[in-house]
Amino acid sequence: MTQLVFRSLDEARGRFGPCSLAIGNFDGVHIGHQALLRTTRAFALANNLQTGVLTFHPHPTVLVAPSRVPPMLCTLEQRIARLRAFGAQKVLVLPFTEALALLTPEEFITAIHSSLETKGIFVGDNFRFGHKKAGTTEVLAALGQKHNFATTFLNRLTFRGKIVSSSAVRLALSEHRLLLAGHLLGRCFSVEGTVVSGQGIGSKQTVPTLNLRPHEGQLQLRGVYVTRTFDLDNRRSWPSITNAGVRPTFGGGEVTIETFLLGSLTGETPQRIRVDFNHYLRPEKQFSSPQELKEQILKDVTRARTYWRRVQTLKQPSASIY
Repeated sequence: MTQLVFRSLDEARGRFGPCSLAIGNFDGVHIGHQALLRTTRAFALANNLQTGVLTFHPHPTVLVAPSRVPPMLCTLEQRIARLRAFGAQKVLVLPFTEALALLTPEEFITAIHSSLETKGIFVGDNFRFGHKKAGTTEVLAALGQKHNFATTFLNRLTFRGKIVSSSAVRLALSEHRLLLAGHLLGRCFSVEGTVVSGQGIGSKQTVPTLNLRPHEGQLQLRGVYVTRTFDLDNRRSWPSITNAGVRPTFGGGEVTIETFLLGSLTGETPQRIRVDFNHYLRPEKQFSSPQELKEQILKDVTRARTYWRRVQTLKQPSASIY
């Protein structure tokens, strides 16, 4: 079977190219990233090349600025899957190490070019690389001429006058502007994983839920949301409401993602789910009793059903398809 994902330059050498290569962090694979991937793929198709992507893990700030590490919009596995969905045939996940950070711009590009057989390199116009980010687009263009590969620098995409970026998505989510985040991502923000057992409180005292444990390092929403839940194994889906938080009514603790399905669950309980966040309802709060919480959940259910009716009436796609 042809290998599609590589974890080092040594592993990729001789098995990756010749290629058209997009380079970036690609957190979230938002619409700006998607534009870069389309351009990279078009060059590959025109020149009979592999469409390649080089991304970094962990995020470079983990090493160079640990106090400023941003929460990730998706896990590494989700990032790879989305890169593949947008045309990447080969993906190199390059470990961001101290040795890599110390490479000069020319040393970095020379290593990439020789190992991956790059015929074209595609980056955003704000791309910086090499030790202390000394490499600019002008430096990359000069290296392209020296080593005989094409270079293309895409202007950053804008939406409603603002630059599309992973940081802009995080800001929109922090402000509960899920529709804006959906436009920037090209789909709604979601979390996915294996359903885990809760403490059984919901099924006994409030309402039964499907629970996920947040991935370490991934952005964590807080509050109560209208969501849509997908069974990743059986193509089933349900409108739902989701509480992301620490369950203060039951003493608090670690953050959990608890989802109550609005539609009936027939057949087996899902083992792996994706939860798409469509609309913010309210902040998480502490209630005086489980009964009071249950009453609030039922009010949330009513609001969620109203939301989905309006979506259907307006015949607008929900954020889950972005």
